[in-house]
Amino acid sequence: MNKSIYVFSASIISAFGFAQTAQIKGVVLNEQDSPVQNVLVQAQDRQVYTNANGFYFLEVSPSDQVTIKFQADAYQTVIYTESLEKNQSFELNIRLSDHSEELEVLVIDKNLQQRFEGTTIISPDVISRIPGANAGVENILKTLPGVYSNNELSTQYAVRGGNYDENLIYVNEIEVYRPFLIRSGQQEGLSFTNTSMTDKVDFSSGGFQAKYGDKMSSVLDITYRKPKQFGGQLDASILGGGVTVDLASKDEKWTAITGFRYRNNALLVNSQDVEVDYKPRYLDAQSLITFQPSAKWEWSLLLNASSNVYEYTPQVKRTKFGTIGDSKEMSVYYEGSEIDKYQTYFGAFKGIFKPNLENSYKVIASAYHTKEEEYYDILGQYNLGNVSGDLGGNAGEVEYTVGLGSQLNHGRNNYDALIVSTEVKGQHKLDENEIEWGVRYVSEDIRDRLVEWEVVDSAGFSLAHPYFSTPNNQPYEPYQGELLPYQNVRATNFVKINRLNGFAQWSRRGSIGEHETFVNIGARAHYWNVDAEGYETSNAQFTISPRAQFAIKPNWENTDMVFRLSGGLYHQPPSYRELRAMDGSINPDVKAQQSIHIVLSNDYSFKIKNTPFKLFTELYYKDLSNVNTYTLENVRIRYRADNNAEAYVYGADLRVNGEIVPGIESWFSVGYLKTEENYNNKGFIARPTDQRLKLGLMFQDYMPTIPNLKLYLNQVYNTPLPGGSPSYVDPYDYQLRLKNYMRTDAGFSYIFKDQTFKSEKKWLKPFEEVAVGFEIYNLFNNENAITNTWVRDVYTKTMYAIPNRMTMRTFNLKLNMRW
Repeated sequence: MNKSIYVFSASIISAFGFAQTAQIKGVVLNEQDSPVQNVLVQAQDRQVYTNANGFYFLEVSPSDQVTIKFQADAYQTVIYTESLEKNQSFELNIRLSDHSEELEVLVIDKNLQQRFEGTTIISPDVISRIPGANAGVENILKTLPGVYSNNELSTQYAVRGGNYDENLIYVNEIEVYRPFLIRSGQQEGLSFTNTSMTDKVDFSSGGFQAKYGDKMSSVLDITYRKPKQFGGQLDASILGGGVTVDLASKDEKWTAITGFRYRNNALLVNSQDVEVDYKPRYLDAQSLITFQPSAKWEWSLLLNASSNVYEYTPQVKRTKFGTIGDSKEMSVYYEGSEIDKYQTYFGAFKGIFKPNLENSYKVIASAYHTKEEEYYDILGQYNLGNVSGDLGGNAGEVEYTVGLGSQLNHGRNNYDALIVSTEVKGQHKLDENEIEWGVRYVSEDIRDRLVEWEVVDSAGFSLAHPYFSTPNNQPYEPYQGELLPYQNVRATNFVKINRLNGFAQWSRRGSIGEHETFVNIGARAHYWNVDAEGYETSNAQFTISPRAQFAIKPNWENTDMVFRLSGGLYHQPPSYRELRAMDGSINPDVKAQQSIHIVLSNDYSFKIKNTPFKLFTELYYKDLSNVNTYTLENVRIRYRADNNAEAYVYGADLRVNGEIVPGIESWFSVGYLKTEENYNNKGFIARPTDQRLKLGLMFQDYMPTIPNLKLYLNQVYNTPLPGGSPSYVDPYDYQLRLKNYMRTDAGFSYIFKDQTFKSEKKWLKPFEEVAVGFEIYNLFNNENAITNTWVRDVYTKTMYAIPNRMTMRTFNLKLNMRW
């Protein structure tokens, strides 16, 4: 812990950066709203001509005064000045005229707009560079306040007291899904999001607008980039790699970006305390194809196919636990194996029509198909013994056995789902007002077979489920009851869910006196019904979710602050997972969970000795009703499939961003929350996601004597979660928390060439960027645990919690090339 505190402290007082740019882009139209080609656009020492669609794109150096000049024959010359920050994307659309007094300029200051809306912007460069066992967007999210995860093998995350099912993820405005049967993080494979294809990442952890869907916790909004020319990127490491190819026609009407990825987690899994024959094969291919025949029309096609095969054959596991005076070791010898297959196919079509600068319409159609198999038969025979503490004798060796037993787990689970959706959206600008609306229909067709049983034998005596009524006083008295599995779940479900939802919202940027303001008011409506074979058809259900935001930027001298107040009523209509109870049965009448959000926020931009910093502070409260309680084991969520609980969440988030050297970003975050639930009026107890304190650090540095050598640090500390108790225990009778979670991942990268470090070496000329890296995962070798295995001492009947530990210290090599 002392080492980690030192790293936190040392990291904050050191940083280095590389040059970054700001982007200027937009469309030039004439008075008839037709695109104007060959308009010369100049800014600083850069210039470009608009294409056949009137589109232009420039990268310039950040500055307080950037002058943008538009010149074209038969039109008035236009000059516009703007202040641009690092990494800012500034959109400037203009309407040219041969009369200067009729000039129209439509400016979208997205940086200030996102401050008003309360979204967190994450640079794709940061995402690609920061190390992690599961590097990518989710890896960075886990360093933000309010975002929690105790599993480095998983891309799943919980936000402000919610669970993994309460987060929305969009790619190019299209909702994406994750596999259903996944039980542990090491089965997950690849996240849907391909980092090398990413152009923009926005994240909101609460109080988001009505245009986003019906979930209760957060929104991750990702936009893939449109290539401007041919290019490519290669990422390779011991864990796998990927290739991304950019294509664009000369007139830029056709573009395509395609990525292929492969990952093998064997390096990480082999660092756990289980000797295992592990053969994972995670493959993924994605492509975004766009066609823009004119400035008014754009078509795109997003395709994804992934195949994850997980072969797991455990052999031996040895875990030491306890104290110095009472040290124990459990040895487990395994037979059998597990073979899982997760195959998903996703396709989405998107059409955009912009008749003019003030109006746009979108049509989105998507289909998602997943076929999942989870087959396993694993027999584990364990030996629990006391470990000698005699320093002069057989220290560390097992002296005698206190428990023997075996456990046989069987599973034959199949899941097949087809989700099809169509959506129409509109956006209209009227002076300072903006109106957005949308209607979406979703059809879900699900076929699910669940067969799981477990037999536990302790010292030669079969154990029945703890809730079984027949007395069991083995081995001292013979057991007279029927021999039954310790756990047994069998179900076959065919379910269809039809959903119709929509939203409408109004936004306005204005002012109160000299103070800039932003207002957003909207509402969502959702209607759905469930048709489950063998069950009575559910009553159709309907919800309305009003939401609102208000932000103000005071015109205070030498003070740059934005204050926000947001909230509303958020509903989460049940997914299939929420309809399925722990015994596998379906409750078609599960209602939507409901949450009232109140979020008070402030972000403050300031400088210390000319070094820019930003301080983000948020206070939040959630009042939840119709709560569908659940258990959380690794990443597997199992619901009660009822609405018999209420809950609350409150907390505070704080994050400090700093650029000690211009162009580079690091941050330190602190989050506190408390969440409790009351099931059937038994009283309030901690929810499975009640993680009180979280510290996160994302840090970048360099060696002054070797500026090409850079350091990247990713550090997370979370206080203990509930979940250390056996899954069958009533949480009102017994609650045990796991140990705290602390992990530091460090990366070192030597830059041969990039935007900052140029090179004239012949072998580097074809490339824009070349870097090699060395990464250390779990730098301090902390023993983190995700769950406990419970073993009984046959003589004393004592139950011992054996921690199921996560990955230990691991090393990785990386190669990054871009051309």
